Amino acid sequence: VEGPENKAIYSGKELDSVYLGDRAQPNLAAVATAAKAAASGTLTQQEQVDAGKVLFTGTCSVCHQANGEGLAGVFPPLAKSDYIAKDVKRIISTVLHGLCGKVTVNGKEYNSVMPPMNQLNDDEVANILTYVLNSWSNPGGRITADEVKKVRAQPVTAQKAEH
Repeated sequence: VEGPENKAIYSGKELDSVYLGDRAQPNLAAVATAAKAAASGTLTQQEQVDAGKVLFTGTCSVCHQANGEGLAGVFPPLAKSDYIAKDVKRIISTVLHGLCGKVTVNGKEYNSVMPPMNQLNDDEVANILTYVLNSWSNPGGRITADEVKKVRAQPVTAQKAEH
């Protein structure tokens, strides 16, 4: 091997583009805009949707796919989801605490594990879920950071997968 030493090659630094490919999102402007608006109390639903889309792409789309259709037999769809439509607020707990066991979504049974996404802050969870609610023919609506905060503060109990 010839050439100048390049310590970055063996630095251990990870690049999202290596693992996420075209899902890597270097432009987090929508997330920053939503965070600033939330801090000033002027956050709009559209700002949440825009930020949520970016966060969903980097956090959720590997399993649930960019189109929200999931992976047949493995990860349930979020698109046109009767599971979401039945109880919109339940998805807050699902994201924060995960889900384990059988769940029926759109007439199909899934028996997998969704790990808790509790590394996300309340605003991020609210933005992702607002994006999901307003995408792929879901019922629409808005999840607030305060709603997420309340669910996060509740004692964690085993969430049974049910439909």
